[in-house]
Amino acid sequence: MYDSDKRKLLSALCHGAIFFSTAVVSVGLPIAILFVSDDPVVKSNAKESINFHFNVWLYGGILGALLFLTGWLLLPLVVLLPLAGLGYLLHWGLTIWALTHVFSNPDQPFRYPFIFRVL
Repeated sequence: MYDSDKRKLLSALCHGAIFFSTAVVSVGLPIAILFVSDDPVVKSNAKESINFHFNVWLYGGILGALLFLTGWLLLPLVVLLPLAGLGYLLHWGLTIWALTHVFSNPDQPFRYPFIFRVL
């Protein structure tokens, strides 16, 4: 049997790492927890967090490339910038959803919807 409070804390750190840094910490902290913890739920939450942040980086890179390539047109102002705002809302909203799930259901790993999983 695993400690529920420790499980909540480590799982919340995995998903909430984005609030500390969007670059290194958002993936580095879940990777460290993945290697340190022996709890299967914490490991699953760490993998899911890593996958989610890689998805966010990928979609951000695609959106950035589209903005760069079409920067000379008014298209970014009309279409892509609202999508970027929607992306931020989804990113933060899904992260907060993951955190509330971790605290309310500590024995069940959280799964982000609509992402591809590398790990």
